[in-house]
Amino acid sequence: MRHPLPALLLGLASLLASGASLARPLLLISIDGLRPADVIDAQQRGIKLPNLQAFLSRGAYASDVRGVLPTLTYPSHTTILTGVSPNLHGIGGNLTFDPYNKNQQGWDWYTSDIRVPTLWDAARAAGLSTANVHWPVSVGAPVDWNLPQIWRTGTPDDRKLLAALATPGLLPALEQGLGPYADGIDESLAGDQNRARFMVKLLETRKPQFMTAYFAALDDKEHTSGPGTPAANRVLEGIDALVGELVAAAQRVHPDGVVAVVSDHGFAPVQHDVNLYAPFIQAGLITFKDGAVTDWQAMPWNDGGSAAIVLRHPDDAALQARVTALLQQLQHDPRYAIDKVLDHRQLVAAGGTAQASWFVLFRTGAEMGIKADAAPLTPGHYLGMHGYDPALPAMRSTFLIAGAGIPAGRNLGSIDMRDIAPTLAALLGVSLPQAQGHALLPAALPH
Repeated sequence: MRHPLPALLLGLASLLASGASLARPLLLISIDGLRPADVIDAQQRGIKLPNLQAFLSRGAYASDVRGVLPTLTYPSHTTILTGVSPNLHGIGGNLTFDPYNKNQQGWDWYTSDIRVPTLWDAARAAGLSTANVHWPVSVGAPVDWNLPQIWRTGTPDDRKLLAALATPGLLPALEQGLGPYADGIDESLAGDQNRARFMVKLLETRKPQFMTAYFAALDDKEHTSGPGTPAANRVLEGIDALVGELVAAAQRVHPDGVVAVVSDHGFAPVQHDVNLYAPFIQAGLITFKDGAVTDWQAMPWNDGGSAAIVLRHPDDAALQARVTALLQQLQHDPRYAIDKVLDHRQLVAAGGTAQASWFVLFRTGAEMGIKADAAPLTPGHYLGMHGYDPALPAMRSTFLIAGAGIPAGRNLGSIDMRDIAPTLAALLGVSLPQAQGHALLPAALPH
């Protein structure tokens, strides 16, 4: 009779080689607009963040995270899940490029627009169960229990839309015990508190091995009141309490699990709006009539602290020359507050969308305006903005991680946002071969 031990050892060796035995459950929490120093220097800034600060001593953290171009929510969250820049993953901005506004301010909600595998894909391929609540670009995600992020009008019909796009039957089942789910367009702290209840219930009842969860209220308050203001800090303290609830639930469900907290970008105070549409209209590159675009040859694509410039016919040499001359003129006009302009080669090399021919980066303090008939420089419609050059310290974002096998008190230094996905993939024991970054922690950490 053959002894089973050699076969057992061979099977164990194969399992170790595959990385499957190293897999541990992972909860990934995003706090939109969370600046790293708000956590690291919370006491000095007078902010009470006991749950977020616990990651600093109990786990590992980055001193800051250098983001992608543009430093916006949707491109950044897609990089966090893929490990590649926007020019590769395909989400080039928050809003779809829509010069005629036919999509009525439609955002890049759909995962079908992501061109490379995500951590959700990798988890499914590895046979892991998954859940999601409100993560950007999650409509149609390959997730077992999915409450995606989408909105249209902010009316009750939005919840009907969400219920139709979510995992069939999931939202009504959860609402029976929790009450109505928050509208997708609700980015208040109350909206985050509502969605946190659904996050906890999903953790407790479905016990996903990989879950993504997103909080929006800090970003919203930083836009309307400015970063680091008392109002923004109060919202952050409220989100910290929600993080504590999620961490506690995750530890109850998966004592051997890991929790990571990320953000997508930093923030800068804003004083001025820049009307970049007007000079394109005056140059005959945009035809604007009765409050609407009727024709265009070159169009700014609003990215907050920056703007991509898209050509209708990118190979038209005469059109390229006209726009080049216009951008050079605007760079020398202080009213347009332009820090630098990247040409197409520089833009793609920096990881930005190849859909654009140029990329305009504004100086901090100025943002892309939203009114085509305004003066060149007017008071800002927001008090805080992002979308600026990812090299700026003010645009740096956050990475915190703690749990089974994560070294305590480890400062990972300044990292690249593209390092996050391969780090999480290694902990999950899944494969993400296209990632441009590298794992920050050894895959074989004990747990």
